[in-house]
Amino acid sequence: MIANAEALLKPLTIKGLTIRNRVMSTSHAPSFGKDGKPQERYQLYHEEKAKGGIGLTMFGGSSSVSMDSPAAPWNQISVADDSVVPFFRQFSDRIHQHGAKLMIQLTHMGRRTKWDTENWFPVKAPSVTREPASRSVAKELEQEEIDRIIHDFAEAARRCKEGGLDGCEISAAHGHLVDQFWSSLTNHRTDKYGGSLENRMRFGIEVLTAMREAVGDDYVIGMRMTGDEMLKGGLTAEDLIAIATEYAGRGLVDFLNVMGGQARDHIAHAVSLPNMSFPVAPYLPIASAVKREVDVPIFHAQRVTDLATGARAVAEGHVDMVAMTRAHIADPHLVKKLTEGRADDIRQCIGYGYCIDRIYIGKDALCIQNAATGRESTMPHVIAKAEVRKRAVVVGGGVGGLEAARVLAERGHEVTLFEKTDRLGGQVLTAAKATWREALTGIPRWLVAQVQKLGVDIRLNTEADDAAIFALSPDIVIVATGGLPNRGEAKGAENAVSTWDVLEGRVEPAGTVLVYDEMGDHNAVSTAEHLAKKGCLVELVTHDRMIGEDIGGTNQPVHLRELYKLGVMMTPNMELIEIYPEGNRMIAALRNTMTDAEEERVVDHVVVDYGTVPVDGIHFALKDGSKNKGFTDLASVVEGRPQPFEVNGAGAAEGYTLYRIGDAVAGRNIHAAIYDALRLCKDL
Repeated sequence: MIANAEALLKPLTIKGLTIRNRVMSTSHAPSFGKDGKPQERYQLYHEEKAKGGIGLTMFGGSSSVSMDSPAAPWNQISVADDSVVPFFRQFSDRIHQHGAKLMIQLTHMGRRTKWDTENWFPVKAPSVTREPASRSVAKELEQEEIDRIIHDFAEAARRCKEGGLDGCEISAAHGHLVDQFWSSLTNHRTDKYGGSLENRMRFGIEVLTAMREAVGDDYVIGMRMTGDEMLKGGLTAEDLIAIATEYAGRGLVDFLNVMGGQARDHIAHAVSLPNMSFPVAPYLPIASAVKREVDVPIFHAQRVTDLATGARAVAEGHVDMVAMTRAHIADPHLVKKLTEGRADDIRQCIGYGYCIDRIYIGKDALCIQNAATGRESTMPHVIAKAEVRKRAVVVGGGVGGLEAARVLAERGHEVTLFEKTDRLGGQVLTAAKATWREALTGIPRWLVAQVQKLGVDIRLNTEADDAAIFALSPDIVIVATGGLPNRGEAKGAENAVSTWDVLEGRVEPAGTVLVYDEMGDHNAVSTAEHLAKKGCLVELVTHDRMIGEDIGGTNQPVHLRELYKLGVMMTPNMELIEIYPEGNRMIAALRNTMTDAEEERVVDHVVVDYGTVPVDGIHFALKDGSKNKGFTDLASVVEGRPQPFEVNGAGAAEGYTLYRIGDAVAGRNIHAAIYDALRLCKDL
């Protein structure tokens, strides 16, 4: 049992609204909105958390109250007109039937958005300033516009109440319009809204006053705010405690949702959305400091990844509600598992940041390790039993193979898993050896525990050949053998070593090292960090326009920060064309991708990352003898139907079906391997 679990499971009542426990999910922007509305996909995503026992789930991070605060950049919710109300009613009914409560976040984003989208209105702010993150230059708000936006907030609150939502919060965090007024960095006004902190608080006070007038005293209204911007020249902890005290003391807010940091630029954004390089709950003291000064309940989110940490935060009085937003993306049933005494079955968030990184490049939020999240209409969080029990063999014990074994065993099949090494986890265990990425081991750790609990026959140190497989008379064979490092096509590629060689300790470079990155992902940059920390003089070279070009916003700034600290030389727009030895050193020839100019480096070692090539020998050895010739029927996968050769009963063809998943097909990522396994095996 989790220590202090009873503190988490105790109800909380706010102004007549009773929330069944102290666990919540904060408003966020998964990019599931459609036409500015929370339609089926959005609702099912939150309904899974309600089924899973959550007390309060909040949706619609950055939901727009005005036409000049576009919802479009992240497929977000518009609360700017009454057309959203029927969707709110449907949504609230869906959540309430499972006993959870539902709230939304309302905002005007001010300068923190794009002007060249949706209605193409200029962004607005207290003063003419440019935001580094959005690159937008704001128009200074005039009094008439301020009055209109205040009215828009009030109307949006009315729509929330009419839609049956249990409450709402305004965003005064991450550099939105309310906290743009608070900050002297963005508010240079000389009228009643500028100058002193008292004046800078005025806009937010007027917004909340109008909202309260629109919905009455019995409706729950809160505010998300930072407790310390941790930004040079920004709002200090003292400033923000003064604001919190003033707003709570006036009775304007029924709760405060307190975070740490801001989001004005790339590194500030990464710091406010802490990834696995940060400790668990790094900003809990900031929320605790606000709680000491106000008499309203305090909510807090930011890398609270496990129930033990959440329980401690509540039991010790730091907060009243603990928000486990990304933790619910990893496992929406975590509260249910706690109450059922199955805490060991919780799939814990590792802080990878894949969910958030995707939305900031225009994609939908997905979990690196739970392929069902965000796909609830097609992918199950709870695997149904098959009608007929079959014998299945999985070849390969990486995360794709482990997920295949887990799902097949959950289906009730008899599963044997072959792994040629002495460990389960595959490439993920290699990646976890790089500097601050150790938390990656949490992905295979959970999968291994599940397959062991389900009784999968695990055979380590056993390379599966056709004889070993046929001895089991399988009905189903899943090839999840992964990939091996690709050395690339540069002349003299045999003179390079791979990032795998370095992280696995097969090669221990010293002196000067050139790391060449063709993939733009974590592997090369984390290997460069690893080498620099060991004392190597490192140059990181990439074909791309920037270092780590394919790494998202919660991770790339952290990598860059570490690379700069370690003195790593970073060289973009260069292609590695040749490697050759000269004496006891190596010459790396590079070509500028823009000018074709060639350069050479004299180094002690060249380390390359070109992704992987499939390990597919066993697949082709078994292909001709399989009923389906080794091919997965794509239409059946997409439509959620069993594979056509998976027939049962009289007249069924003898033999086995053969499927290939993950990097054994083509080099991709962790999520792709797990998704391949889930969507195939759930119907086998």
